[in-house]
Amino acid sequence: MKNILVLLVFLPILSFSQIKVNYKADTGNNFSIVGKNEVATILYDSSENILIQKVAEFLASDIEKVSGKVLKVDCSNDLLDKSLIIIGTVNNNPLINKLVAEHKLKADELKGQWERFIIQTIKNPFPGVKQAIVIVGSDRRGAAYGVFTLSKNMGVSPWYWWADVPVEKHDEIYLEACNYLSKSPAVQYRGIFINDEAPAFRNWAKEKFGGINHTCYEKVYELLLRNKANYLWPAMWLPSMFYVDDPLNAKTADEYGIVISTSHHEPLTRAHNEWAYNKGGEWNYNTNKKRLQEFWRGGVERIANYETVLTVGMRGDGDEGLSEESAVGLLQTIIKDQREIITSVTGKPANEIPQVWAIYKEVQDYYDKGMRVDDDIMVLFSDDNWGNLRYLPKKEDLHRPGGYGMYYHFEYVGAPVSYKWLNVSQIERTWEQMKLTYEHGVKKLWIVNVGDIKPMELPMSFFLDYAWDPDAIQAHNLPDYYINWAKQQFGSKYAKEIAKLISGFTQYNARRTPEMLNAQTYSIENYREADRVVDDYNQLLKESSSVYKELPEHYKSAYYQLVQSPIELCANLNEMYVAAGKNRYYSLRGAASANYYADKVKELFEKDAVLTKKYHALEGGKWNHMMSQTHIGYTFWNHPPLNTMPAVSYVQLAKTAELGYLLEYGLTPKWGWLGLEGEWSFNKKLPVFDPVNNQNYYIDIINRGQDILSYTLKGKEDWIILSEESGSTRYNHKVYVSIDWDKIPKEVTSGEIVISGAGKSYTVVVPVNNNIASMSGFIENNGVIAFEATHFTRKYDSKDIHWTVVPNLGRTGSSLIVEPTTAEPQTVGKNTPRVEYEFSTFEAGEITIETYLSPNQDFKKMGGLKYAIAIDDEEPQIINVNEGEIIPDYKFGDWWQKSVADHIKIRKSKHNMATAGKHILKIWMIDSGLVFQKFVIDAGGLKKSYLGPDESKKKE
Repeated sequence: MKNILVLLVFLPILSFSQIKVNYKADTGNNFSIVGKNEVATILYDSSENILIQKVAEFLASDIEKVSGKVLKVDCSNDLLDKSLIIIGTVNNNPLINKLVAEHKLKADELKGQWERFIIQTIKNPFPGVKQAIVIVGSDRRGAAYGVFTLSKNMGVSPWYWWADVPVEKHDEIYLEACNYLSKSPAVQYRGIFINDEAPAFRNWAKEKFGGINHTCYEKVYELLLRNKANYLWPAMWLPSMFYVDDPLNAKTADEYGIVISTSHHEPLTRAHNEWAYNKGGEWNYNTNKKRLQEFWRGGVERIANYETVLTVGMRGDGDEGLSEESAVGLLQTIIKDQREIITSVTGKPANEIPQVWAIYKEVQDYYDKGMRVDDDIMVLFSDDNWGNLRYLPKKEDLHRPGGYGMYYHFEYVGAPVSYKWLNVSQIERTWEQMKLTYEHGVKKLWIVNVGDIKPMELPMSFFLDYAWDPDAIQAHNLPDYYINWAKQQFGSKYAKEIAKLISGFTQYNARRTPEMLNAQTYSIENYREADRVVDDYNQLLKESSSVYKELPEHYKSAYYQLVQSPIELCANLNEMYVAAGKNRYYSLRGAASANYYADKVKELFEKDAVLTKKYHALEGGKWNHMMSQTHIGYTFWNHPPLNTMPAVSYVQLAKTAELGYLLEYGLTPKWGWLGLEGEWSFNKKLPVFDPVNNQNYYIDIINRGQDILSYTLKGKEDWIILSEESGSTRYNHKVYVSIDWDKIPKEVTSGEIVISGAGKSYTVVVPVNNNIASMSGFIENNGVIAFEATHFTRKYDSKDIHWTVVPNLGRTGSSLIVEPTTAEPQTVGKNTPRVEYEFSTFEAGEITIETYLSPNQDFKKMGGLKYAIAIDDEEPQIINVNEGEIIPDYKFGDWWQKSVADHIKIRKSKHNMATAGKHILKIWMIDSGLVFQKFVIDAGGLKKSYLGPDESKKKE
């Protein structure tokens, strides 16, 4: 007999915390699902929708996964055992009706509601029945969500099949007495788009199911229901045709309660490929109107009585825009004619059939110019394919009965470079953008492009949880979401450690998509950036591998898929590109290390393929083909046919060792020499040291020959500290220099280090600044001050507006926003919300402040999102974050490509400081919707990098 223990399983969102499952019958308050000597019977009524039968069978299967016991599932109302689980919908199940009539169950609040449910325990519900657990829905999906809520609380993850998350075994299962009434979902339709699904999803489905057919889709539909979703845009890349490939696809979707619609360029259920498949001719409404209308009529006819939302409108063939000359007028005519087709086929007024018009790419231009559709048609806005909202409705437009939706992206094939391979979406960014969406009244439909589904498990879970109940997840709840999600997949023991890992790798991946990485992305020379990126990933991998080793064996497959693999793959990929950068760096300087890093690049490139094969081997090859998108060697927006190793160079070296050196932040020489003697040119001075920052800087000893180089370093002054004074290297080795400030005289301004080896000797100057006045706040370091936006000295909220820290949002830390997100624009004044940062400079003069912001677009369409900035008491400058961001058409411009590639916008302002010493940076809120990540002050020493300088030291 296994040990019986109490375990409370909580959902990753707070609204279900009242439902508690345990595994020990220690009180009379527990209702038996599987007891010591009996098991419950699951009852449903045969007259109900087939989904009720399906979820009854799923519940029995889930209980068996936990307990090993097989529960009877029956539709006979005469079969009454001691313990019952009754599943049904309000007014449609005789047993439930009887309980309502006898006032043992109150279901009035479910009537006429959308997807709500009650889970209630009842003692002695019927004669001879000791107890019952009743799961009743306001409709079929409400009942299904109630069932899967119970399953989730029993420990069956929604990802039990899709990520092989194990189910913990228990001999007994009990539900504590409850009477739980769910909310209706905040967003009516919530779903995913399986898009850009070749080669991974398509080849996987072909191997495992014979194609993207109804047996494949059954797994998708179940996953959606378990995540409380109800909506799907099915796979549509050529040659996929949902309704044609398998006639059972749509029928099965309806049986699962999943609403099937089609994407922004597939009107009236017609998949893109169907037009060519049916040999329709020219895709042109002006010249081929009759054939197109027949085509669309057939699309409406085949949906029968299935629950659907019909996409209206038209884009150019192949997901392109219509011709500009007649687009608006033509599109209005097309939609009018499509609605006449809908009325003709269904026999109902068009306004009684749900429809959606997608405002995507060039259609946004038509909308901006004033094009509108009938009020009963849902208007579906979209992001810019990179997670940045393009438009949100104004208050005066929220009256439309058709409402608004949002199409969001976790993957995309298109400019500037496609991103399909791994999850690069932070849930914090999704939270911030979808919070804007929800609070601006977009609540009818949320749909997200998830590519192949795997490896988007985490962001997909979050997106759908947040769509169900945005109020339950505020900024301060985001760290707990990771913990609860990890707990749900891997149990409690390592949940906090795993949460740290998954929040870490999603932040790192979101700095720049893997497909956009190259040898020049991260600086080899400045702020130790490239090494820091590699160290970040490798430290994460070390910690993840430690957890992986300690986890029980049955968790390891799921852990590898959800945590270890993405960390391992991206750690390897980033190290490969940094190695390619170092190969270039050292080859230009004639160093033997160039050849070492050339070999390293090849080694890491080959390792990428090995790691992919390791993923494919999991679960006996269950996930073969997933994760197979090419991701190395992009030179264009579309993926290359094969992964291509970054270019590397080898250098020819002298046989004997030759001493060289490079200084941190020095103007390091490239290949070449000065003077008639052929002497190499080296920088002679390290950056300035000061006692406040207490820096260390490196001297990179480089070997320019094939033999081993032996070298020595000697400080001429005793206050110069070297990490080592001698050594040998075949390639290069960094020696770190620091200062013993207790020994250095106040009047001294410099010292010297002598570097010797291979018959050469060089002298390096060590400059110091030991006469620094009192300072506070963030301290200048060689002409630069940097600090995270959330590390303010003071903040000032107003009565109705406050600053909010969003943990982990951004490239290097957390971020700062204002709430509510619908706050009206403010004029700078005494009571305007602001934040202040203390900093100190060594000298007076002009500075430039770089404000790092998330790449939000001008979704308000009111002339750009603005903030105000000032130093000390100077007049505030108004900065328009979107100034110059003209979008002449849907293809955007260079500004957009840079902001989405870098995942940041940097806005500069110039300021004059009359004195050295302490100053105050002030930031005023003008518009809501901005996300402040970081501030960098250039006092004359800022150097080029991708992430910007590390945060400066702070002195209180």
